[in-house]
Amino acid sequence: MCIAECLQKITLAFLMFAISKSPSATDNSISAGSSLTPVTGTVTRVSSVAGGDADLPCDSRPPQYNDSLLLVVWYRDDNPVYSYDTRVQGPTAHWTDDAFAERARWLGMPNSALHLSNVQSRDRATYRCRVDFQVSPTRNYRIALDIIELPGKPVIFDEYGKEISDVAGPYYEGSDFKLICSVNGGNPIPRVQWLQGETVLATLGVGEIQLGPTRSLTIHITNATRTHYATVYTCAADNTLLAPPQRSTIRVDLYLRPLTVEILSREQPLSAGRKAELWCKSAGARPPVTITWWLGGKKLNPETKQQIGMEEGNETQSLLQWTPLKEHNGQILACRAEHTKFNQSTIESRLNLNIYYIPIARMHYGAKINPNDIEEGDDVYFGCEVDANPPAYKVVWEHNDVLLQNNPSNGVILTGNTNLALRNVSRHQAGKYTCTASNVEGDGKSPPLHLQVVYKPLCRRKEIKLIGAPLQEPSNVECEVDAFPPPDTFEWALNNSAGSIKVDPDRFSIDASAGKSVLTYVPVSEIDYGTLSCRATNLAGQQISPCVYTLLPATRPDPPTNCTVYNLTHDSLDLMCLAGYEGGLQCIFVAEVWANDGLVVNASNGAALWNLRRLGAKRQLKIIVYAANARGRSEHVVFTVETAPRISPRTEAQESWEVNWVVGGVLGAACTIALILCLALIATRLRHRSRDYEVTMQLSKNQKNTPQKRQSPDDRNPDLIPLNKGVNCPPDPPHYSTVVKKQESKNSNGANSLTSAQTPSSLLPPPSHHSESQVDRSGINGTARLHREVVTTRTPLLAAHQESCV
Repeated sequence: MCIAECLQKITLAFLMFAISKSPSATDNSISAGSSLTPVTGTVTRVSSVAGGDADLPCDSRPPQYNDSLLLVVWYRDDNPVYSYDTRVQGPTAHWTDDAFAERARWLGMPNSALHLSNVQSRDRATYRCRVDFQVSPTRNYRIALDIIELPGKPVIFDEYGKEISDVAGPYYEGSDFKLICSVNGGNPIPRVQWLQGETVLATLGVGEIQLGPTRSLTIHITNATRTHYATVYTCAADNTLLAPPQRSTIRVDLYLRPLTVEILSREQPLSAGRKAELWCKSAGARPPVTITWWLGGKKLNPETKQQIGMEEGNETQSLLQWTPLKEHNGQILACRAEHTKFNQSTIESRLNLNIYYIPIARMHYGAKINPNDIEEGDDVYFGCEVDANPPAYKVVWEHNDVLLQNNPSNGVILTGNTNLALRNVSRHQAGKYTCTASNVEGDGKSPPLHLQVVYKPLCRRKEIKLIGAPLQEPSNVECEVDAFPPPDTFEWALNNSAGSIKVDPDRFSIDASAGKSVLTYVPVSEIDYGTLSCRATNLAGQQISPCVYTLLPATRPDPPTNCTVYNLTHDSLDLMCLAGYEGGLQCIFVAEVWANDGLVVNASNGAALWNLRRLGAKRQLKIIVYAANARGRSEHVVFTVETAPRISPRTEAQESWEVNWVVGGVLGAACTIALILCLALIATRLRHRSRDYEVTMQLSKNQKNTPQKRQSPDDRNPDLIPLNKGVNCPPDPPHYSTVVKKQESKNSNGANSLTSAQTPSSLLPPPSHHSESQVDRSGINGTARLHREVVTTRTPLLAAHQESCV
């Protein structure tokens, strides 16, 4: 009992000492930005922009380690607006006044505060935070919330009160103008500034009071120069650091006098009697200038001049096409530029006419470049020495007769027209390089300089190749690489379930000049299948990424799918299917057309695409499609079609009779006209002789000039091809020596199999067979039509490694 009373007295004495050391309770000063203290009279200021967020700090940490937070209550003008009670679990622990509904949220440790979102002007007030603990005394904090109202967006006017939204002007070079910026609203009063880039031109401070809610700031530009063209002026208004200033920007437009005029020689030399073209360029004027040409103080005939104006970069160009004479040598050719907006703004450029010669160019490697030791990744430099008079106005570079353009991002850098740098050179940049220098006389091309790039071997085929290898039978696998110099060694490795095994060099051959190695591989058991990899090595090093080949057991192919018939006529059709998995071997696709009376057409192709002809009109046909390789053939795909009826054409006799009738009529009319003319001529001569010589002439009335009858045309019109005529046959399909000796039982007993009387017994027809069961025998103009198509599909067998039969 005595111990408890002693402890209570000691605690009370400690509290009294703490109260005596704390600031006076009557101190009501407000310290903006001061640290948060539990003193009743101290106020902490917090600023926020209207529409933004604000955090009102309130330290809720217990002063003692064995104490804990009990209750936090926020007051506005002594009216509670928010509370958080730790004794209540769940959302009900938080209470919010209607004025702050869905806008106030308590933030816990480590920096506890009341978070207000979307603050408004009405939220400006002084708030008090009361914190209650389990043991420690209650704390109170006072926080003053200042709400800042941003000013409106500035509006810019010219000296005539016209609002400017984008471009001010155009003004004349050397004139004066002014710009006015107007800003409305803002609390506290905003500061208004005119800026050019980051440079402040004029400022209207907060202390400068103007009548009304609008604040205006004007800048004056005197004697506008070329530097003012396209200058961007910005009017900014701000009243806080919590938000970016409100800005409005305009651009100044000016009429500019021409700065330069220059004659550019496009074609030289100016030889007597040869047509020449000269370019004149004037820069710096807005709008474009008018260009005229003068020779020896006399203006050239307008008919010999073609003027071209372009407003790109304040440039105007004019092309002069004329034929100089011998007496023009040594005269002065002048190009004058005149501006219509300004007086006394004419400037001119002069050219002394002379005779020149074609440039002579020669290429060379840069210093310390060994042309025999250039590897991928090295930097290569070229120089182009040019001998020209006048000096060459351009030098272009070509790689394998293809023009090179300056492209630093791709490592092609052209500097000074006479230097070429290739950064991080690759094997594709090897080859012939030339430089061509041009002046007014012509173009001079240098002898070619050959660049050789040493690089490591790379696979010629990037994709993984599937290879079907039968058990106990050798299969050849080719590994082809690109390298310079050619590779000298190859390494083969087999990866399977047993691990990675290097292949004995005796099992593969190497053709270094062709960059090829051939491996003869004989799988003995199922474990011998897997992935083969090949790496080559040359002077540059070993191949980084090997060439990969997947060995799969050779099987029968899958049947074609999604067969489509199109271009169906009375005697033909086109058939297309999607090829299935070919079984790892080369395969063919066979289409058989059957009628009630037997086999009509048997066509095979390297792709699942057929042009079937000579089928007969209006017939019910059954089409059987399957694929075959050295391991056998796939299941059959069977469907039926019906050809269209035949349209009866005109006979050859009718066509011949119509042609003969027309030809006979034309010949008869011609003969009749000729006979009448002959008779008239004879009668005229007889009358003339009877008057002069009085001699009676008798005419034979029985003579007639009958034209020789034209032979009838050939019975066979060469322009008409009867539908029933035959055409030359294409060669027989490829013959495979491997024939399936034993068919699987499911092929002979399946629903799609044919009877022995309808299906040929052999897998493929022999080469000597010439019946209607050969490959598609029809064509266009006697030429067989063969179509090949590569189709990729997925089948249940080896779904991850399937590709089309080609």
